[in-house]
Amino acid sequence: MRLALNGAALPFWVIADRQTAGKGRAGRAWASDAGNLHASLVMAPNGTVGRAAELSLVAGVAVIDALKRAAPNVQPRLKWPNDILIGDAKMGGILVESTSTRTGLIAVIGVGLNLASVPQGLDRLVTSLSAQYPGIQSAPSPLEMLAFLAEAMHDWQLRWEQGFAPVRAAWLERAGRLGERLSVNSGAGPVEGEFAGLDDGGALLLRLASGETRRFTFGDVSLVP
Repeated sequence: MRLALNGAALPFWVIADRQTAGKGRAGRAWASDAGNLHASLVMAPNGTVGRAAELSLVAGVAVIDALKRAAPNVQPRLKWPNDILIGDAKMGGILVESTSTRTGLIAVIGVGLNLASVPQGLDRLVTSLSAQYPGIQSAPSPLEMLAFLAEAMHDWQLRWEQGFAPVRAAWLERAGRLGERLSVNSGAGPVEGEFAGLDDGGALLLRLASGETRRFTFGDVSLVP
C-alpha cells in the first residue's frame, strides 16, 4: 500500500520468500515459512469502495483456478469468507485491504498458500500442497504458483468489473456443498446452521434449525463435524 500511495505504477505483485510480520484477518499472526507462497497484488480496480469486500471472493475463485492448473490432481475448495481448503483442512488464506484516494480505489489482495509446509501448533486442521503428492512428486515453487495465480486474477478481475454475478456463481461452484454444517461467530457468540449459499452481494447465508436464514457480512466461520 505504501508503494502504491507513493506513486508506483499499478497493478503490481509483491512476493516474499519469508515474512517476519505476516498477518491474517483481525490482525492475527500468519506463519510465513520459506517454500510457501506469500504474495500480494496491488491494484486500482474499476469498482467503488462499496464493492471492495467482493475482491476477497474474486481472489478465492482465482486461487482455486490457479491451484487446479498447478496441481490438477488436487481438489481444493473455498470456505467463506477467505479460506482455501483441501478436504476439511486449511491450506491457505486471503486478506484484502483497501483505501480510497482522490483517483479511486486502491486494493491490496494478500494471498498465503501452504505449498511446501504447514505451520505448527495450530488448533485446526491444516495441510499443504506437497502433502497431497505421493512419493517423489513435489508441489510447485512459489514463483511457479504465482505465475498461475497472476493469470487467473487478471481474468477474474476483468469479469468482476463487468458485474459480481458471474463471480458469485463461480465462487459457489468452488465452495462446499449446500447444507454443510457451519458455525459462525460474528462477535456475539457462535451460531450454528447449514450453509445456504451467498446473497447477491456475497454475504454468507446460514439456515438455522428454526428454519430462519441469517445473513452474515463478517465473522469467523468453522466447519461443524
